[in-house]
Amino acid sequence: MSNELIFGFHSVEAILESEPERFVEIYALKGRDDKRSTPIIDEALKFGISVQFMQRKALDSKSKGEQHQGIIANVKAAPTFNEKDLDAIIAREDTPFLLVLDGITDPHNLGACLRSADAAGVHAIIVPKDRSAKLNGTARKVACGAAETVPLIQVTNLARTLREIKDAGVWVVGTAGETDNHVFDASLTGPMAIVMGAEGEGMRRLTREHCDMLVKIPMAGTVSSLNVSVATGICLFEVLRQRNANN
Repeated sequence: MSNELIFGFHSVEAILESEPERFVEIYALKGRDDKRSTPIIDEALKFGISVQFMQRKALDSKSKGEQHQGIIANVKAAPTFNEKDLDAIIAREDTPFLLVLDGITDPHNLGACLRSADAAGVHAIIVPKDRSAKLNGTARKVACGAAETVPLIQVTNLARTLREIKDAGVWVVGTAGETDNHVFDASLTGPMAIVMGAEGEGMRRLTREHCDMLVKIPMAGTVSSLNVSVATGICLFEVLRQRNANN
């Protein structure tokens, strides 16, 4: 299994709490000793994890310009999830709540979607293996730990996967600007998959054809669309609101 670099307090803390055995080494900012970094370093040392203290320039070089907050970790790559894992999640949950990202290629957006998905109680995120951002250090940092709690399911054929989850009783709701259906007026209770399209392009044709319903976010200003991660958060929390209202 290959290794990967993660950076930022939330990312490092999340893996340290759940899977400390994945750590190979931690690189920390030399001379920093505060309530944010010291507990992480102390916990890592308790697990016998090697900690190397470095100058900021060296950390900047390792993170390739991404904001690292003075801490980077070399960890064993996390296992990937596939269609079989998705089947198990749907079978396990009484009311599955899924997020489908069709062609989200910006890791910052992927990370932000992961963070919103975790907060809204999403059980899994589904992405195609191709035309999709990778769960790299950037995505993990933006996710603020959610990358370790929400399974990211990589599927070979997204259209086929949508057919299969529909057969399993999951209602598939896509987002598209041209529909007249507002997300706040739609019934979004029960087993649910929210489908978000790519930045700027929206959902692919086959993905759209496999949706049971299309909805849009009503816009009151002059802009015609929202960033995909913002739109994702709005849609997910509308599902959560309706679920809570029915409990």
